[in-house]
Amino acid sequence: MGVVTSIESLQRTRPLVEQVYEKILDAICEGTLAPGAPVRQDDLAELLQVSRQPVLTALSQLKLQGFLVERGRRGLQVAPVDRGRFDAIFELRSALEPLAASLAAKRATKEQIAAGNAIVQLGRKVAAAGDAHAALLADVDFHEWIYEASGNPLVVQSMQAHWQHLRRSMGEVLRHRDLAREVWNEHAAVLNAISQGDAQGAARAINDHVTSAHTRVGTLLKDKSGLAD
Repeated sequence: MGVVTSIESLQRTRPLVEQVYEKILDAICEGTLAPGAPVRQDDLAELLQVSRQPVLTALSQLKLQGFLVERGRRGLQVAPVDRGRFDAIFELRSALEPLAASLAAKRATKEQIAAGNAIVQLGRKVAAAGDAHAALLADVDFHEWIYEASGNPLVVQSMQAHWQHLRRSMGEVLRHRDLAREVWNEHAAVLNAISQGDAQGAARAINDHVTSAHTRVGTLLKDKSGLAD
């Protein structure tokens, strides 16, 4: 199934359920486990070299969150990206992220601006290298950076609850180098406005980015029949 290749991928210093959950979710978000792929408890337990219990707990959590669905008597499979959830999350982003970016432009510290620059530089580097996994992690880091820099904990909490579903859809975009380059150019424009203290410019830049992201992701996933109406 390609979730992990060796036992070294699991750190025994962390709860096994948490790690198993993350490994399976990573595989779903990065496309290793595509929509419709069967997910078998015994196979995962053997692959991860753990007992069935942490796998069962992780699968139950992923099902509850909408990443897995029933296959009748055949167990579970990876759910398609739900169109309603997909559009609803982007509606939420369109409302919250311009607010977060404008607040960040007013409140971000020099240290936070430096951190944002580092994320954008890394994102551009890994995107140019075609490293979709690293680009996806950097993409998540950039948006979480905006939320944190806004100084509003409710923005952070509101978006974190939905980010894994966004991460799943963005993984498809960032596998295309030309699209990944566009994404990081848009991120750089947001960062530039925030670093200049331009609240209105930051809100416009992130709104343009969210609108473009919605279009890009929707088109790619629909072309691959990865969206469920």
